[in-house]
Amino acid sequence: MNIMLFHSTYGLRPAVRDAADRLRMAGHEVWTPDLFEGRTFDTAEEGMEFNESVGKEELLKRAVLAAAPYSDRGLVYAGFSLGASVAQTLALGDDKARGLLLLHGTSDIAPNAHTDGLPVQLHVAEPDPFETDDWLTAWYLQMGRAGADVEVYRYPGAGHLYTDPGLPDYDREAAEATWRVALGFLDSLHAG
Repeated sequence: MNIMLFHSTYGLRPAVRDAADRLRMAGHEVWTPDLFEGRTFDTAEEGMEFNESVGKEELLKRAVLAAAPYSDRGLVYAGFSLGASVAQTLALGDDKARGLLLLHGTSDIAPNAHTDGLPVQLHVAEPDPFETDDWLTAWYLQMGRAGADVEVYRYPGAGHLYTDPGLPDYDREAAEATWRVALGFLDSLHAG
């Protein structure tokens, strides 16, 4: 599969590159656009402050420009936390999208969003301070109404960004389980 993998609010950290390498070793082609133009952050608060200074529209513009040269190939959009929300927005706006892999995050869904059975897989901590149960229930129902085929995986006791070994949230067991399921999801898209 051709995968466009977006980083979290921490920026393009080693964990994102490592995730891309893991996907490449499984036979996928992966791009990791740097929406923060080289900036990385040690705390989520610093990253969110920078994100707000750049603005949502500018970040989406950067993401669209990064994906545009490859979108005709039928991309799987993927991302971590903030990057997941970017990936979701792009996937729902791309009628050639092959799939959507969300790690640690979701986004608002436009009321007119429509997809023809887009395969979507979400991996999220339980509980997650940024992805509350009420929010996830509403998100799941809205994605279904938009026509997406959604699977949700929850990881009790894991921190928000539990797949990043460089952060306090890291949970090795949950991370490995996530990657096993996610790689199976990507293989199923390739087969389909």
